[in-house]
Amino acid sequence: MTRLRILKTAIVAMALVPAAWLFIASTPAHAQDKSAAPASHADVLKRGEYLARAGDCIACHTAPGGKEFAGGLAMDTPFGALYTPNISSDREYGIGAWTADQFYAMLHTGKSRDGQLIYPAMPFASYTKVTREDSDAIYAFLKSTAPIHEPNRPHELRFPYNQRSLLIGWRTLYFREGEYKPDPKMSVEWNRGAYLVQGLGHCTMCHTAINALGGSSERKAFEGGLIPMQNWYAPSLTSNKEAGLGEWSIEDIDALLQSGVSNRGAVYGPMAQVVHDSLQYLNDDDIRAMSVYLKSLPERSGTAIAEPTQATTEQTSTLAPLGKKIYDAQCAVCHGAQGLGKLPDFPPLANNQSIQMTSAVNPIRMVLNGGYAPGTMKNPRPYGMPPFAQTLSDVEVAAVVTYIRTAWGNHGTPVTPKEANDLRAAPLN
Repeated sequence: MTRLRILKTAIVAMALVPAAWLFIASTPAHAQDKSAAPASHADVLKRGEYLARAGDCIACHTAPGGKEFAGGLAMDTPFGALYTPNISSDREYGIGAWTADQFYAMLHTGKSRDGQLIYPAMPFASYTKVTREDSDAIYAFLKSTAPIHEPNRPHELRFPYNQRSLLIGWRTLYFREGEYKPDPKMSVEWNRGAYLVQGLGHCTMCHTAINALGGSSERKAFEGGLIPMQNWYAPSLTSNKEAGLGEWSIEDIDALLQSGVSNRGAVYGPMAQVVHDSLQYLNDDDIRAMSVYLKSLPERSGTAIAEPTQATTEQTSTLAPLGKKIYDAQCAVCHGAQGLGKLPDFPPLANNQSIQMTSAVNPIRMVLNGGYAPGTMKNPRPYGMPPFAQTLSDVEVAAVVTYIRTAWGNHGTPVTPKEANDLRAAPLN
């Protein structure tokens, strides 16, 4: 199964579909009670459905307006388009003729049942960590779904990116096969969270920058990066200057992951889709385990605040007064005159890490396009922000974003009208 939006290798055009985070939720083999009675078939199907829901399989393997698990979702890249496969129980076009062994081998090795190398749009570099028991549960559920007799659409990649043999080089550099191994020095809960995040969750697929070869360095895992082709920035989870969680409470992390809103902020863009489609369905224990693990990620990006240069100071002085006027007229009613927000519906902008990040992509996009936090079971009626792309010029957008990044003690840098203009045509999702 592939995961919503990330194509992960420039060599073969695989690093280019957004993916915000994706998580599974079942108990890994190392944490299970070996004396427990074998699960019934109904229990296995229920757990497999839970895993498939948590893994957001539908999102990648269902085209807009299409049938569930029939595939056909286009993943556009600069090198052409990839189309997700049919994973329904159909025997000809889906996985109906696959065995559990073949399904596990696909997740574990990144090879189809005929031995063909799979493009890393399917993040097998993370899925290889998934236990056999979890793989079997997902397989059983998918086999129980209605067969959709729709053929798989061939990829439309330009030469040489359509040559699968190039994947051998990518795999040598970036793929290490093997199930997750628990760290005996850490708690059961921490290991559970690590398993969820590192396995089907593959959070690093968005929150790690993609290098020139289309891969990610383990040394830079979770340090953030621009999501290719989507023009959203997935912030660093290891830096408290961005989305580092070291200063967050477990309760606030839980709330953000499961409901999409917390006292520290709200999720928008690709992450909102992940919360809506996947994370809200995870049980409280799994969400807490993930929070414990994510909060423990070591600080690697530093927290020092760079001194502003004369050029940035001058630019801020030029834009901020106009930005304040716009903010007072358009934004203060929800976010407050001092940027303190109105919790939990309207997030604070003062002392908000996501506002001050080096990359200003996300706040620019929010001003241009607006958006809603996801509607979830714990936040069924989310409040949203209106778009201002039609009412504010590039200069005005730059001014108001500069203002919120530098007011109230925020330490962001100013943005330019060109940056605003560049993002006007960005895809909405």
